[in-house]
Amino acid sequence: MTATTFTPTTTNFDEIDRAISTLYSHRDNWAQTTILQRLAYLQSCLDRTLAVAEDWTMAACQAKGIDPQSSLAGEELMAGAISTVRNIRLLMTTLEAGGKLSPPKLRQREDGQIVAEVLPANAIERVLYLGYRGEVWLQPGTIPSQGRIYREPTASKVTLILGAGNISAIVAMDALSKLFSENQVVIIKMNPVNAYVGTYIAAALEPLIQAGFVQIVYGGAEVGEYLCQHPQIERIHITGSHRTHDAIVWGATPSEQQERKATNKPRLTKPITSELGCVTPILVVPGKWSPADLTFQARQVASSIAHNASFNCASGQLLVTASGWAQRDEFLAAIRRELAAIPPRQAYYPGAQERYQAFIDRYPQSEPLGTRTPEIVPWTPIPNVPAVAGEYALTEEAFCGILAEVSIESESAVDFLTKVVEFANDRVWGTLSCTVLIDTRTQKQYQPELTAAIANLQYGAIGVNIWSAMLFYFGSTTWGAYPGNRLADIGSGIGFVHNSYLFDRPQKSVVYAPFRIFPTPAWFANHKNLLAMARQLLKFEAYPTWQNLPGVVMAALKG
Repeated sequence: MTATTFTPTTTNFDEIDRAISTLYSHRDNWAQTTILQRLAYLQSCLDRTLAVAEDWTMAACQAKGIDPQSSLAGEELMAGAISTVRNIRLLMTTLEAGGKLSPPKLRQREDGQIVAEVLPANAIERVLYLGYRGEVWLQPGTIPSQGRIYREPTASKVTLILGAGNISAIVAMDALSKLFSENQVVIIKMNPVNAYVGTYIAAALEPLIQAGFVQIVYGGAEVGEYLCQHPQIERIHITGSHRTHDAIVWGATPSEQQERKATNKPRLTKPITSELGCVTPILVVPGKWSPADLTFQARQVASSIAHNASFNCASGQLLVTASGWAQRDEFLAAIRRELAAIPPRQAYYPGAQERYQAFIDRYPQSEPLGTRTPEIVPWTPIPNVPAVAGEYALTEEAFCGILAEVSIESESAVDFLTKVVEFANDRVWGTLSCTVLIDTRTQKQYQPELTAAIANLQYGAIGVNIWSAMLFYFGSTTWGAYPGNRLADIGSGIGFVHNSYLFDRPQKSVVYAPFRIFPTPAWFANHKNLLAMARQLLKFEAYPTWQNLPGVVMAALKG
């Protein structure tokens, strides 16, 4: 790897005008491209993504203070090129089926709601994802329709994508979703935090850029404001903060926002979709866990915090336990041990120190597991947070290495499953994703109660025994807030991305995994062979053949 990170210069307004004009004049061409032409674009983008994968990973490691030769570098390879390659390849599979790829299985719940099983998709995925089951739940009362833009072609629009600054694949995958799932041409404004990724996104999407269907620009808030107000920008998509969303839609100051919301007069009237974060809860169903169970799940919880230095909208932030669970204290101690064993990460995301201090100031019982420096925010459990409405840790996204713990008055799995759904839905901010941990015996014993809890949880992505962020990666699952948010109360946002099956009206996605996953999951912070495994996985995701599978398996077994 030889890449060097750099910060591109701000794109001036004349260049922005030309970029938008290019898209505007080519939007009808995109609407008229055939499926075969789109497949050719995707294949070319896949090849180019593979070509820049190593340099892309190197640049991300340099920016985040990661040794590019370490196993941890595999995290950046997965969060960038691999996620993008998988997304491209899944879209190709759907287009090869005419834009309407039949899911492996459809079932109807007793209440009539349709659930599509999408993972594993075939025999080779059944080996790779042994014991997993991934589902897309459709909105109640709807039929399982797919690929509306290919059934009912519509005119293309020019969409602005305001890129996220944390996970480098987000902007590429958002662009692919808008292009191939919603028939829109896109202009991407790179986030200043990871503007260096733009050169690799440009290389990966070069065929679409050359054809006039994608453009990339750089700059801060001034450029973002100019783009949002540009008359030829017809739609907007943002991945980021709900505060940024409200500044765009409702005004720059709290008083202006309040006044405009009260009179329902947004300053921006263009259609806008969004993914805006969450106080991500981990719901721990009480059961009888073995010492190995406790250690494994403690590793999973700790890894959900440490991944990407905790700068993820799906980072585990709120651990919810049953007060009467006999193993509660033992589990909390195991989590502290696992977190303490994970080396600190560079707090590269702006505002991390200020957000961290706000939590420390409010919770004197905080337990920093390391030394705080100007570059480091230590992993910090906060035990015994009150489980009351409006509590700071329940309503404020930390976006740094905080894990707050709350307990619900409960002793049994049945009681907990009932109470925790109400708690998560009503008292925890956001509806993007959550994780449920439940041991195999308890799951079998209380399957109806678990099924009811999953149905009633109002989250767009639910991981059962698997960190919910993996639903972002899978791509065949949807990613976005639970439907129902309004512009004036945006929460975790509006709309879905990824959704490679192109379901027209998804409600949420759910992935079930074994209680103890083997071999060591790729998202575990102390994976010993992650970089080697990720390199094998990159080949496999591009070309998922039986010949490419053994390399992934053998590397994974060394984790």
